[in-house]
Amino acid sequence: MDGTTRASVGRLALPAALLRQGEALTAWILVLPALTGFALFHAWPTLRAVQISFTDWNLLREARFVGWANYARMLEDGQFWNGMKLSAVYVLFNIPLQTVLGLFLAVAMHRLTRSIFVRSVVLLPFLLSNVLVALVWLWLLDPMLGWVNHALMGLGLDRQPFFGGTGQALATIAAVQTWRHMGMVAMLFLAGLEAIPRNLVDAARLEGATEWQLFRRVTLPLLRPVMVFVLVTSVTGSFQVFDAVAVTTQGGPMDHTRVIVQYIVQNAFTFYRMGYASAMSMALCLAMVAYTVVQMRLLRASESDLY
Repeated sequence: MDGTTRASVGRLALPAALLRQGEALTAWILVLPALTGFALFHAWPTLRAVQISFTDWNLLREARFVGWANYARMLEDGQFWNGMKLSAVYVLFNIPLQTVLGLFLAVAMHRLTRSIFVRSVVLLPFLLSNVLVALVWLWLLDPMLGWVNHALMGLGLDRQPFFGGTGQALATIAAVQTWRHMGMVAMLFLAGLEAIPRNLVDAARLEGATEWQLFRRVTLPLLRPVMVFVLVTSVTGSFQVFDAVAVTTQGGPMDHTRVIVQYIVQNAFTFYRMGYASAMSMALCLAMVAYTVVQMRLLRASESDLY
């Protein structure tokens, strides 16, 4: 390569390097607001909670370092374990039905309609605030004035306590949350369905696959990355349920809906045990991280059956 050629290559390489640097700078500028919000409202509060969890602090006096005492107390606290158990039961009530209904709606919309109006209606409950949804259903399911109980009586059935029944309250909250979130789950699955190459579906049909075989052997495996995302976000979100419980039952009746986050908030802002509440928050955080890692490994979240 002579000197003229090397000079030409150098002149071409310099603008390319500057272009890459400019693109990197633009990317950092665009990401900066999100990173700032994450640092201020997630990372820093988490680190602060870790620090507080090793103290005895009631907001009125200086925090006193107590080491692992809050964590030792948590392990012996029956109400903590009961809250974790109730949260797990809530997840079992909520997630399977929410996922199945969301997948059914996604497949139905994918096969039957491309209407933006239909998709908007399906997504509408998710766009409403959780507090508003809880208030509406609290009124609809009221034992005396609620429309649902009036309809049941019209059919010759007994009134149901719903939020007021020890055996029904947690399941009722889960049903309301399923109604609110299944539209969003459906939209996520719909995005995954539309990403499946059409030629794979056509090839399976040419091979004589039935609709059920097509769904089970082609559609579901290719939806695995979306399924992982839905399960991880849904389960971790369900373990953090609070506002629906606070509006409808406030942890009752007889503590049958006092899920773990309700118990944490009660300790922090009713009993002013900030250190103990922070310790329980850290335990919940670690449990959710462990669940996420296990779930992503079991379902091979980083792999795709398309390749």
